[in-house]
Amino acid sequence: MRLQRLWFLILLLLTRLAYADSVSLGSAANFGVLGGTAVSNTGPSTINGDLGLYPGTSITNTANITINGVTYPGNTTVPNNAGSATAQADALAAYNAAAVLTATQNLTGDDLGGLTLTPGVYSFSSAAGLATGDTLTLNFEDLNNAAIVFQIGSALITGSGSSVIIENPGSNDEVIWQVGSSATLGTTTAFDGNIIADQSITLDTGATIGCGSALALNGAVTLDGNTITIGCNGVSESTPPPTSPIPEPGSMTLLATGLIALAGLVRRQLHR
Repeated sequence: MRLQRLWFLILLLLTRLAYADSVSLGSAANFGVLGGTAVSNTGPSTINGDLGLYPGTSITNTANITINGVTYPGNTTVPNNAGSATAQADALAAYNAAAVLTATQNLTGDDLGGLTLTPGVYSFSSAAGLATGDTLTLNFEDLNNAAIVFQIGSALITGSGSSVIIENPGSNDEVIWQVGSSATLGTTTAFDGNIIADQSITLDTGATIGCGSALALNGAVTLDGNTITIGCNGVSESTPPPTSPIPEPGSMTLLATGLIALAGLVRRQLHR
């Protein structure tokens, strides 16, 4: 019975580690907004992170955007690989990595409102939505280096006044929304997570991303009086990485510890 319980714990550990740091945003993690063809803004917006565009060249109404970061206009690269072109390449790599993860649950046809989801990969073969005024809860169960990834076949649409909230976060957790076409956050939506859309991303009036980014690979990012603050992307992707006086044990260390314990118990069982 003890051996069976240890096997169960090891399998549980492997399941959790399967979603730890599953998708790396690379340099794109530093961008609050990254557009493909254009970035446009109406009204006062705030980006707590970098603003970039590639391969397009049109960023409009930046005078009304407070940018607490660096602006990288189109067709620009810089030696430290934080330019728009490099960020777009990293965002595309993250999009492709998220798309091929094995789903833990298929939510096709379900509304996200009222759900509480834990670390894992959630797939939609077509569109995903959050109805007006509804709330989606992402519960990280105090786990460190955990990820919640959404694979969405077409559009992501949230209704006015809806919200995505994070509960019980650990250290360096990650939320990724891989969107097959375009994403629209409705008026005053309070959103969390990094949106990587194949086409465009639109934030309606007053919508916010409290922890994450709007990364459009081939289309425009459209803002209208929004606030975006980068985050929800794991420790390895932040620049510079946060410091801690006592380092957290890494995923491979935890796995190695569990496997060593399992091997020792197996040896004792065989010698009885």
